[in-house]
Amino acid sequence: METWDLFDETRQPLGCTQKRGEPTPPGLYHVAVCVWTVNSHNEILLTLRHPDKDLYPNYWENTGGAVQAGESSKAGAIRELFEETGIRADEAELVYLGSRREETAFFDSYIVRKDVPLNQLRLQEMETVDAQWVDLDRLDAMMASGEVALPVWERLVPVRADFEKFIFSHKQLLTLLAPADVCYKMNS
Repeated sequence: METWDLFDETRQPLGCTQKRGEPTPPGLYHVAVCVWTVNSHNEILLTLRHPDKDLYPNYWENTGGAVQAGESSKAGAIRELFEETGIRADEAELVYLGSRREETAFFDSYIVRKDVPLNQLRLQEMETVDAQWVDLDRLDAMMASGEVALPVWERLVPVRADFEKFIFSHKQLLTLLAPADVCYKMNS
C-alpha cells in the first residue's frame, strides 16, 4: 500500500505518514508533483486519463502523482514520469517551476525537455490510454474547450510565465545555433 509523508501548512514534516485512500486530516498535507514534458519542437506532451478513473475520466493531463513516503519531490517526479509514460529523466534535467498548496497537498511543478516519439511511449495501464504532442496554442485551446482536466489548468496558471520562459529560451537557443542564412529567413 502506498504511503505519503505528512506536512503542516508551512510544509514542515510531521514525522508521520498517511495511507493512500485514507482521508487527509484538516490542516495536514502530502506532496504531489506535476511534470510538463516538452520536446525540441516546443510541443507539450499530454496524456488521456483512463475512462475508468474516478476523477476526470477521458480528460487530457500532464504527468503527475503523489510523492511516496521517504521520497524527495524530484525523485517522485522522475518516478511518475517513468511510470506513466516510460520516459526516463534524471534530477539534473528537471527544472522546478514552483509549488502550489491545495486542499490536501502541495503540488510541485517541473518541466523537462525530452524527445520521445508517441509510438515509443509506454502508457501506464489503468492510468492513461492515449498521448499527443501539442503546441502552446493548441494546449490553450484545449483548456478553453474543457478537454484538459481543470486541476491541470489551475496548476499551470501560477507557473505559466516560467513555463513559457522555458519554451522561449529553447526557441532563442535554436536561433542562435542556426546558420546565419537560416536566422535571416526566420527573421524575415
